[in-house]
Amino acid sequence: MIVVEGDGVLHGPGSLAFRLQTPAISGHGARLRRSPAPFIAVMVERERPDPQSDIEFDFFDESPTVEGGEREGAPPRRRRKMPTRPPGGPSPSFVRLALLIAGAILLAVVLVLVVNNCRGNQKKAKYQDYMEAVNGPATESAQVGKELNDALTTPGIKLADLHSQIEGLLQQQSQIVTNASGLDAPGPLRDEQQSLVEAMQFRVNGLTGLSAALAAVQGTPSTAKSGEDLAVQAQRLIASDVVYQDLFKAGSAALMRKEGVTGVPVPDSTFVTNPDFGSPTFWKQTVDRLTQSPSGGGLHGSQITSVVVQPGNQRLSTSEDNTVNVTDRLSFQVNVKNSGDSQETQVLVTLTIKQDPSIKKTQTIPVISPGETKTVVFQDLPPPTFGSPVKVLVSVDPVPGESNTSNNSYEYPVIFSIG
Repeated sequence: MIVVEGDGVLHGPGSLAFRLQTPAISGHGARLRRSPAPFIAVMVERERPDPQSDIEFDFFDESPTVEGGEREGAPPRRRRKMPTRPPGGPSPSFVRLALLIAGAILLAVVLVLVVNNCRGNQKKAKYQDYMEAVNGPATESAQVGKELNDALTTPGIKLADLHSQIEGLLQQQSQIVTNASGLDAPGPLRDEQQSLVEAMQFRVNGLTGLSAALAAVQGTPSTAKSGEDLAVQAQRLIASDVVYQDLFKAGSAALMRKEGVTGVPVPDSTFVTNPDFGSPTFWKQTVDRLTQSPSGGGLHGSQITSVVVQPGNQRLSTSEDNTVNVTDRLSFQVNVKNSGDSQETQVLVTLTIKQDPSIKKTQTIPVISPGETKTVVFQDLPPPTFGSPVKVLVSVDPVPGESNTSNNSYEYPVIFSIG
């Protein structure tokens, strides 16, 4: 056992003592002396199974010497402890901080996406509301055009009756312009909104001109001159479709694509459906028909010139069997010619497949000029009978004043097969 007394002496067995003094305190090196004084302080003892064979000494580190610049009796300086790194990676607090930062970033991104999505939905809603509002006047105006065409092609209509109907259509179209002018378009569509109003106004101008030209027919020296005057006014109606299609519809669609707005359709509005509407010849023939009796104006007549099956461009024969391959695109093209001298309107064409049950379809040619041939297409037919010979009957109704009806209908022997 080794004892350290208060005087700094190490004592061991047999009262052997070792005094430890620093040179700064005693002026001498460490020296040994015997001391009978009682001992205090710390006792360090380690027990062994055999004390006589094993004696251990525990040594304590000597305190650092006091430099000459330090005052005697000053407390010893503590050594600064170096920070230690946790052995298992980042500390839990660091991980929590990182998770909080990542969560904050994610939340910010989500908020930005939500805000942008809300803004996008609000933007799309404005365009959609506007286009839905446009659909009203656009559809109503197209209906006015249809009614004009129906009036022009009504069999037996008188000039005065047509003029009266056009006056009524003019009033409807004028109200449509007022309604279109009051629409609230999104800012980027201001120019397109103006084009919409211009298209509707062109239709008012065209109807006004037609009404005036029809009223002047009786005082015009010839139907050819009346036809020219009417064609000029009709071209304003054709121009309205161009303005609507190119400047409003196509312009609006392009701008919405540029603005990133998708899924908002632009309404259609077609006023003129007759490709001959702007032709002076068409209007001359119209005036002739309006100012003559149904039986006047020379020869009246219509005829079937040919029937062609598509696909395959197969022309049917009346004298031999025709094998027709049936596909989902099967159609019959019936070519009808105005074989008379007068303009004819509302010409009815019928296709009948004589089987059990029979298949019957009808279509109407609104107007056909003298010598003109128009094609009527019958498609989307029910499934025919396969393998057995059937008759396909095609006919065109006689027009008023027609006397020769021998070429108004033909019957074709057909065997349908799966194509």
